[in-house]
Amino acid sequence: MKELLTLVLFAALTAPVTAQTSDLWGVNGERWNPRSRLPDFSFAGYHSGETPLPNVPRGVSVKEYGARGDGQTDDTAAFLKALATVKSGAIEVPPGRYRITNILEIKSSHIVLRGAGPDKSVLVFPKPLNDIKPNWGATTAGRPTSNYSWSGGFVWFKGNLGSHLLAHITANAQRGDRTIRVSSAKNLRVGQRVEILETDTPENSLADQLYSHDAGDTSKLLGTTRASIVCHILKINGDAIEIDRPLRFDTKPEWQPRVLSFEPTVTESGVENLGFEFPLTPYAGHFTELGFNAVTFTGVADCWARHLRIANADSGIFANGYFCTIQQVVYESARPPDKQFGSTGHHGFGFEGEDNLLTDFDFRTQFIHDITVDHNASGNVSAHGKGVDLCFDHHRRAVNENLFTDIDAGAGTHLWRSSGGDALGKHAGARNTFWNVRAGRAQEYPPPDFGPPSINLIAVEARQPSEKNLNGRWFEVIAPDRIVPRDIHAAQLARRLRTSRPQP
Repeated sequence: MKELLTLVLFAALTAPVTAQTSDLWGVNGERWNPRSRLPDFSFAGYHSGETPLPNVPRGVSVKEYGARGDGQTDDTAAFLKALATVKSGAIEVPPGRYRITNILEIKSSHIVLRGAGPDKSVLVFPKPLNDIKPNWGATTAGRPTSNYSWSGGFVWFKGNLGSHLLAHITANAQRGDRTIRVSSAKNLRVGQRVEILETDTPENSLADQLYSHDAGDTSKLLGTTRASIVCHILKINGDAIEIDRPLRFDTKPEWQPRVLSFEPTVTESGVENLGFEFPLTPYAGHFTELGFNAVTFTGVADCWARHLRIANADSGIFANGYFCTIQQVVYESARPPDKQFGSTGHHGFGFEGEDNLLTDFDFRTQFIHDITVDHNASGNVSAHGKGVDLCFDHHRRAVNENLFTDIDAGAGTHLWRSSGGDALGKHAGARNTFWNVRAGRAQEYPPPDFGPPSINLIAVEARQPSEKNLNGRWFEVIAPDRIVPRDIHAAQLARRLRTSRPQP
């Protein structure tokens, strides 16, 4: 009898649960179309997910430039010499503890800073960025603070997009279109990677569109909003240009839509297999941070960070780039937390660019803003990660069409906690999407100031009934352990790679 009960219990625990699909996707995307309120997130990450991250051959060791790795010697000069000398390839960081007291800037393509493992090769930073290179500023409310409170890193990938005007867009196009008409195609070619860009009017009419006409107070945006998408040209037929992905936004003459070259000065560079450790000091709280920050990507494309451990940071990683992949990052902290939020740092991860991918992350500590989307960020994906009590911080400024998918948010006490300056729009813009988000407590639909009804919630831990209105709120209540596919980004990418035409 005991054996029978054991078998029955085992069968109950291992029996498959009934799968459920979203009305916005179906099983394999049969319910989806390019104009769907569910955006196409499949282009996020290194080379739009079409190429795996490279394994760069073994390179030169920082010890050949004088690094000791004994935890006492200042090894900054050796790292800077290696970065100045190596023109392409890997800079190896053998096991050891390396004391670093300056910013390690990577301004070239094909440079990889690589350790032997995040617990073996550890970079130790005794002084904050603001002590090394002061950069004082203020919050949008005027409170004095260091700009490193929300930007910068000790390993800093610095580039620029080198763009110039190729053509004006001469006809209106709608979100989801893949054909645009231009003033002249003489500067365009099939296979070319370009940026389609438009900028706002003083009346903030573009921002209004990116909030699906429910923006809240935008009086301090002052026409600074931009809408952008980077794509490849597939066909040219006279003045008609076909691109390889659906537009994320409408184009209208009032926003001066144009086609720009996309020529980033830094690509194919990365940091991997390293630990970052900062001093074990109490966290003093919001806007007191002086810059114990690990990694930043600025104005770069197709770069990466992988297999990192970040300990005791003010902020972890800022991704202000395009098509970058950040994977397998562990956040830890033994700092005494602040009293207001119970957090040990400010920003865990920040998106400010487009089509970047954060995946396989593990927040073992709590930041004020664990994962942030800010400054017009769009097309970015956070996938397949976990944390002790995550918040998905939407920092206003028309952040739109970003995805959080297949995530264990931990306790779930403040999932929608968001910040950003006053009168810069609602926290989230149109069609930000939350898919298969698990939490220790049931979630309610976000409050009205979080975002417009065009945001999407599918299989978010909840008890309230579904609300499925294609032109209103979409809260599709499905048990997270039943949703298929579990990761909508991975499903969209697999579908595109399976069905798309050959890419340039």
